[in-house]
Amino acid sequence: MDGRDLVRSMKAVGSAGAAQSLRTVRAAWRRKQADASGLPPRGAERARVPGPVRGAEPGPGGGLLRFDRTVLRVMVTVNGAVFWGWDGAAAEPSYALAGRCPEPDPRAVLEPDKDGGWRVVAERVTVVVSRHGSVEVLTPGGVTLRRDVPPRWWEPVEGGPARWMQRSEVAADARFFGLGGRASGPRLRNGTYRLWNTDPGGSFGPDDDPLYITMPVQMVVADAATHLVFHDTSWDGTVTLREGEEGAGSGHDRAGTCELRMEGGPLRCWVMVGTPARVLLTWASLTGAPALPPAWALGHHHARWGFGSEQEVRRIVSGYSERDLPLDAVHLDIDHYDGHQVFTVDQDRFPKLPQLAEELRRDGVRLVSVVDPAVKAAVGNAVHDGGVELDAFVRDASGRVVEGVVWPGGAVFPDFTHARVRAWWGALYEERLAQGFAGFWHDMNEPTSFAAFGEPTLPRSARHDLDGRGGDHQEAHNVYALCMARAAYEGLRELSPRERPFVFSRSGWAGLQRYGGTWSGDVATGWPGLRASLSLVLGLGLCGVPYSGPDVGGFDGSPSPELYLRWFQLGSYLPLFRTHASLRAGRREPWEFGPQVLDHARVALVERRRLLPYFMTLAHLARRTGAPYVRPLWWGAPEDRGLRDCEDAFLLGDCLLVAPVLGPGTDGRAVQLPRGLWYDTVTEQAYEGPGQVLVEAPLSRIPVLARAGAVVPVRGEDGGLELEVWAPARGRTGGGLVVSDAGDGWDEPEIERYVARWEGGRVVVEREGEGGVSEPPHPVRIRGLSGT
Repeated sequence: MDGRDLVRSMKAVGSAGAAQSLRTVRAAWRRKQADASGLPPRGAERARVPGPVRGAEPGPGGGLLRFDRTVLRVMVTVNGAVFWGWDGAAAEPSYALAGRCPEPDPRAVLEPDKDGGWRVVAERVTVVVSRHGSVEVLTPGGVTLRRDVPPRWWEPVEGGPARWMQRSEVAADARFFGLGGRASGPRLRNGTYRLWNTDPGGSFGPDDDPLYITMPVQMVVADAATHLVFHDTSWDGTVTLREGEEGAGSGHDRAGTCELRMEGGPLRCWVMVGTPARVLLTWASLTGAPALPPAWALGHHHARWGFGSEQEVRRIVSGYSERDLPLDAVHLDIDHYDGHQVFTVDQDRFPKLPQLAEELRRDGVRLVSVVDPAVKAAVGNAVHDGGVELDAFVRDASGRVVEGVVWPGGAVFPDFTHARVRAWWGALYEERLAQGFAGFWHDMNEPTSFAAFGEPTLPRSARHDLDGRGGDHQEAHNVYALCMARAAYEGLRELSPRERPFVFSRSGWAGLQRYGGTWSGDVATGWPGLRASLSLVLGLGLCGVPYSGPDVGGFDGSPSPELYLRWFQLGSYLPLFRTHASLRAGRREPWEFGPQVLDHARVALVERRRLLPYFMTLAHLARRTGAPYVRPLWWGAPEDRGLRDCEDAFLLGDCLLVAPVLGPGTDGRAVQLPRGLWYDTVTEQAYEGPGQVLVEAPLSRIPVLARAGAVVPVRGEDGGLELEVWAPARGRTGGGLVVSDAGDGWDEPEIERYVARWEGGRVVVEREGEGGVSEPPHPVRIRGLSGT
């Protein structure tokens, strides 16, 4: 018995004294006991390194290298990605990959290198393996981007999973990004980051780590090139980063380092090299195209834990309508359930939910339902009984169903790593569709199980199917939410085949974008929480998840009118634009903050509605290219070191630069501009980049600048699509892409390409197609002429 655990148990009971508190104490002890008996002690360990190379077997795209104590598999695929796996690990099976692994590149050949090493030369990359097992990734010009030193394993003498460590070196000028949702980002400073999806147990700020979505995915940006690296193992681990220094010591550069330590799983790695756009295109080809949200999901969503009745929902929707505020969706949290039981409705407070949903839909407002994975452990609960009949719930090492504690009390957890369970769970969404819900919000799916002490999740010894391979929660934990999202997405495709599913999830892993998006989780109310909101969206986009957004206003507390407005203005330019708050927090409706905030919030909402065709275009481009809607300023110029260090502004697609206000008492701010001419979208004043400029930022708006020559699809005054064209710089041309899609079906609309150029004293806009150029089929409005 751990005395500290006993003290925490007594405090938990004493502080609340409720039945739920006692349950969390029992759950924590059960978890501790399950792991004590279900996880064998590691005992003595022996260290292992590869040793010298003994031979090679060339194969498609690379081959096998045999070392004294291990085998290394190396392969370059047709899309230019590099894979290697130690101990002969192959790329499959993998929860990250979409379908089968890409084919090997037949032009990539394993051949001897100097000093007894080997190399694989491909079109975009060269891989060099030394005779002792270091792996270098070089550009075609021979510049080293990444060097992995020989790995080290620690194997239990009596058998079991081996811990391992991989240390890597990158260029001295390199900067690290990614690792999933990190509140301290988007650029990852020196420090250690854990790879274990975690409910922080309350509102979080920039210093809290880890959070709900962790991924062993890094984007490393350096002068020579950008590369994305993915270590494909879902086990618990840490990443320790140290940025390099140029000219350190006696005039020599000190390389940046990354040290990855994992508690188990295969040591296998993917690397993609090129521009940021190129590496995310390759990443999407590996892990799947981002799901396309329905058009309404790109509008404004209003949510709250505490919409306690149909009357309250109607009051909120009427409040938006009466004040002429656009609204596209209302989200119902767990309080609309019957006793917090998933796939139920409280008939006393929501007696006519399908009728309410139909009324709202006629007014252009959809209902979105929260869905938790925890199922109340009670005979008579239909979901529980169905799951018991199917043997759907996670069991411990002794064969007993694992019981935890979540909102409904004692709860059991579906094993989403089993195909049969995913199919069963996906079919349950028929009840939600019958209630009139159009979208689904997955919560508590790290998975979270309340505990008075220890980790708030399932026992690590709990058993999972892992799609036939078998294993425990150490391996399944980080992919649990990913598999739940898959179950929902595939179930909805079956149940409502004509509509694009809308699913977003608090937790997930590499490949989540295939099934939907995510949101910040319970971000703390305060200016640091506002800054963390932007960091999360940028970082997740660089890991391949383009659709995300924060709880506008923060999850807890009561924001000041200024903080709420600045958060609202930022949110209006993010993919998921949702206000949300906890049961005990202050209100989040715009009219609750006074007439001035209401007027300014209305401007932001109207502008978001006007930009919906642009957001829809970005969604289609993300699906086809993997490029996020929200991009760091260095996206098009990663070699610009000034842009690499800028974290308080972002690009929205190729056309717009958004500079949110992230601190109080500000009516102007400095904006770092990429190269080119940029226009303030309100004043139309022109600014020349690269460089830093001062821009007005009154309380009524945040600075948004348009790139000269940009063609932005917007919603015209008549509701139709209009092209807003920002005049190119004199002597230059511009252009843009437009995808017209106002629905939520599966048609693949054409990508329209436009070019803007000067012809004499006027700007001409033409559509480019296979048959040549033609007049645009949409109205055109030229802006920025006074600034050229």
